[in-house]
Amino acid sequence: MIKNKLAKVAFGSTFLATVAVPAIALAAESSGAAPDWRAEVARYSAAGLSMCVAAISAGYAQAKIGAAGAGTLAERPEAGTNLIVLQALPEIIVLLGFVIAFMIGTA
Repeated sequence: MIKNKLAKVAFGSTFLATVAVPAIALAAESSGAAPDWRAEVARYSAAGLSMCVAAISAGYAQAKIGAAGAGTLAERPEAGTNLIVLQALPEIIVLLGFVIAFMIGTA
């Protein structure tokens, strides 16, 4: 389980941003009438929030992986390829956040 309090907050906010925020933003769809400015502001704020939380969470993960990877490379230089792959995996979180933000913004 997650032991660090900051890691719990980062994981929880990422989960909230990827699940709840798009649902809230897309729930206020109008039925052909002119869109209300408050719904537009909520939609674009939700898109920005999903991208922001995804980027912060990936940065946190990459910082932890990078610190551990530096120590690992000092002891075992042959593990460099695995560490590059592990360093690239959190970028998927940012890409998913970008896709969600794009979907919310163009809905």
